[in-house]
Amino acid sequence: MITELESLSLEANGQHFHALAAGPADGPLVLLLHGFPETSHGWRKQIAPLAEAGLRVVAPDQRGVGRSSKPQGVAAYRLDVLADDVVALAKALGRERARIVGHDWGGAVAWFLAAHHADLVERCVVMDAPHPAVFGTYLLRHPSQLGKSWYMAFFQLPWLPEALLRMRGFEWLAQALTTTSRPGAFSSQDLAAYREAWAQPGALTSMLNWYRALALAPRMPAPIDRIEVPLRLLWGDRDSALEPGLADASIVRCTHGELFHLPEATHWLHHEEAGRVNELLIEFLR
Repeated sequence: MITELESLSLEANGQHFHALAAGPADGPLVLLLHGFPETSHGWRKQIAPLAEAGLRVVAPDQRGVGRSSKPQGVAAYRLDVLADDVVALAKALGRERARIVGHDWGGAVAWFLAAHHADLVERCVVMDAPHPAVFGTYLLRHPSQLGKSWYMAFFQLPWLPEALLRMRGFEWLAQALTTTSRPGAFSSQDLAAYREAWAQPGALTSMLNWYRALALAPRMPAPIDRIEVPLRLLWGDRDSALEPGLADASIVRCTHGELFHLPEATHWLHHEEAGRVNELLIEFLR
């Protein structure tokens, strides 16, 4: 069976979004939220299987990435603003409810949506991204994780990270993918697609502004410690940037949470173990 892949152009939250889509128009809406430094292309192994399971799948290039809008200023990338994008995208697609899947930074957005937009989120899957309230406390108690998070501090610097990431045809970014994943997880075609996205005017600064906005507190009515929507957390235990203990500390914040450790997978579990990840997604989302 060949799944037809659609290219969508959407206006939401005052921004333009490019998205990939597939699946029946009347199927339950699933929004796939990529992480850094990926684009919607990062879901290439998930879109068709989920669509064939009867789900309406939409994977946007998130704000600042790929062919979507790249607003200026760090404040444009606060976590609450990124979450508002997703709420607006669902409405632009004619939906009031959606099932959310997020990896890495997309996972951080998914956590925020589950906490503060439970009226939108029917179900939520997070991959290799800790509950935002857990990360800071875990860093203080586990110096080993602090050492793995050095790049987050480096990205706070002005202009220097952009200069480094742009050198030799974005070689640092490409190696950030290939040296932290299992062999073959990223093909030369994948890297070419990402290099094209990274080369878009303003893309590097916009992507880094996701990290720089960490210093800005998101606007929200009140902190929400517990997650009440059904949530499944998938974790690659060989993640070189995030320790498995973060997953264990995160899932206890969920009233209806399930945690699945993938012992041999790295941070890029949906690339490396797509079959198993897709099984876990379809079982939970459908």
